[in-house]
Amino acid sequence: MAEGVKGGPGPAGGPLAIGIAGLGTVGAGVVRLLAEHGDLLAARCGRRIVLAAVSARARGRERGIDLSGVRWHDDARSLAADEGVDAVVELIGGADGIALELCQAAFAHRKPVVSANKALIAHHGTALAAAAEGAGVTLGYEAAVAGGIPVVKALREGLAGNRIERVYGILNGTCNYILTMMREEGRELAEILAEAQALGYAEADPGFDIDGVDTAHKLAILASLAFGTRVDFAGIHVEGIREVGALDIRYAGELGYHIKLLGIASSTAHGIEQRVHPCMVSIDAPIAHVDGVFNAVAVEGDFVGGTMLGGRGAGAGPTASAVVADLVDIARGRTMPVFGIPAATLERTPTAPMGRHVGAYYIRLMVVDRPGVMAGVTAALRDEAVSVEALIQRGRNPDDVVPVVLTTHETREAAMMRALARIAKLDSMRQPPRAIRIEKL
Repeated sequence: MAEGVKGGPGPAGGPLAIGIAGLGTVGAGVVRLLAEHGDLLAARCGRRIVLAAVSARARGRERGIDLSGVRWHDDARSLAADEGVDAVVELIGGADGIALELCQAAFAHRKPVVSANKALIAHHGTALAAAAEGAGVTLGYEAAVAGGIPVVKALREGLAGNRIERVYGILNGTCNYILTMMREEGRELAEILAEAQALGYAEADPGFDIDGVDTAHKLAILASLAFGTRVDFAGIHVEGIREVGALDIRYAGELGYHIKLLGIASSTAHGIEQRVHPCMVSIDAPIAHVDGVFNAVAVEGDFVGGTMLGGRGAGAGPTASAVVADLVDIARGRTMPVFGIPAATLERTPTAPMGRHVGAYYIRLMVVDRPGVMAGVTAALRDEAVSVEALIQRGRNPDDVVPVVLTTHETREAAMMRALARIAKLDSMRQPPRAIRIEKL
C-alpha cells in the first residue's frame, strides 16, 4: 500500500484500492460510478480508484454491476486486514454492530474509512474521529448528510473563515415529499405516506423518517461541524410530522406559511440548541420552496451571511457521488481533522434546554362552538404572559366541533407548554391542542 501522511495512502504510486462493505442501492451506485467515470477520476486524482474487494450478505444476488475479479469477504470486518485494500467504504448501516467494528478495525490497520452511515457518525462520531486521527488517517462522511449536497465540505472547508451562528435544513426527503403533497393535494398524511411507500420514497416502517430520527442524526453531525463541539445526538429535541394534519397545512397557507420538518442548530447563551420539529416557514423564505424529495441546508456565518445548498438528499446516484468525493480526497493524499478541528479539542458544550427556546407559535384547537369557549383559552395564555397575534374562528353552529386557530407573538417555550397543558383540560376541548413553532428564517 502506498504510504501517505502517518500511514494513510498517499497520492503517488499505483491506484487507490478500495474495499466496499455493503452492496445495496448506494454500494451498487458507487461501483457503477467508478466504472463509468474511471478515466475522469484518474485525471482528477492523478491515480485510479479501483474496486479490489467487497462484502455483502448474498453473493449470488443480481445487482446489475460487474464484480468479476473482485475479492469477496464473507465477514465485512476482514476488509480491514486485507493487504490489497487501501481504504474501506462502509455502507452497511446501523449505529453499532459490524459497521462500528469494521471502522474500528480499519483504523487499527491505519486505513481511512468513507461512510454513508449517519446513525454511526451521530452516535460514535467523536470517538471514531479520535481513532482516525490517532491512526493518521481520515474518516469521510460527506454521504451521511443530505446525500449529494456537499455540505460537509462547505462547513469544514468553504466556510472555515466564519464563526457559524446557525445551521438548519430540510434533511429528510420522505417527510418533505409528504408535506409537499399534503399541501398540493389537501390530503391527510396517512394517505400520502401509503403512496410514498409504494413509490419507494418511504420505508415499509417509516418511523425512522416521519418521527424525525433520521433528521436528528444528520443535525447532530452538522452541529458538531458548525460549532466545534462533540457530537451530541442525545441533546437534540426531536418531534416528527405524525400530528400535522391537512387542516394545519391549509391554515398555514392562509397565514402565509409552508410547513417544513426542519433540523435547526444554533449557538445560544445557554449552550447549543439542537431541535427537530415541524416549522411554519414564511413563504418568502427560500427554504419554503424546497419541495418534494429535495433537501436543503442553510448556514449563517458572521462574515458570509446566509448561504444555502440544495439538491437530492438520497438515492443511489447522489449518495454515490458523495462517497466518491471523499475517495477522491483520499486518492489525492488529503487528510484533515474529521470535524474541522482535532477531535481532542472538540468542546463539551452544554445543551440549551428546550424550555428556554423563544419563538412564536401556531396553535390549533378543536372546540365545541358555544359561548365562553375563548375565555378559558385566553385566561391560560394571559397567565403565562403569552400574547396573541392573530385569531381565526369560523364556527357558527352551536355544539359543533370547530377549529380555532391562533398565532402568538414570541414567548418562551416553557410558558407556551404550560398554557397548552392548561388549555387541554378545558371541557370545551375535543382534541389535544396542536402547536407548531413559527420559525424566522
